[in-house]
Amino acid sequence: MRGEPVSLSAALASFTDLWSPRIVTAVNDYDVRIAKVEGDHVWHVHDHTDEFFLVLEGELTIALRDPDGERAVVLPKGSVFTVPRGTEHKPYAPAGAAILMFEPTGTLTVGDRHDEVPDHVDATTGRALA
Repeated sequence: MRGEPVSLSAALASFTDLWSPRIVTAVNDYDVRIAKVEGDHVWHVHDHTDEFFLVLEGELTIALRDPDGERAVVLPKGSVFTVPRGTEHKPYAPAGAAILMFEPTGTLTVGDRHDEVPDHVDATTGRALA
C-alpha cells in the first residue's frame, strides 16, 4: 500500500460493492478511502472527527442537519467538502458516484451514532484494496 503509486481508476475498477470503502493508502494516522456509491447511505454523526469528501466521478449530495436546520450540499465531479465533526449527515447519489474520503484510521463508515443500517451499507472501518 505504501511506497507504490496507486491508480485510482484501476482501484475503482477492482471492486463492485457499493457503500463499501477500500483503503488505497494511509497518511500518518489517516486512511485515504475510495468508494462507489449509489442511492442513500444512512443518517450518522462522527463525534470526534471531520469527514472529507472528494467526488471522483458522478455527483454526490450530502444532507446535513445542524443547529440552523436541514440543508443539502451538492458536489459535482471534482468538488470537495468537509462535514464538520458532530454534524449529522447522510450522503446520497441517485445516479451513482465514486468518491474519495480522508478519515482517521479506524473511523466507522456509519459514524459514532446512526440510524438503523440498511443491508446495502457496509458498516466497516474500510476494507483492504485487493
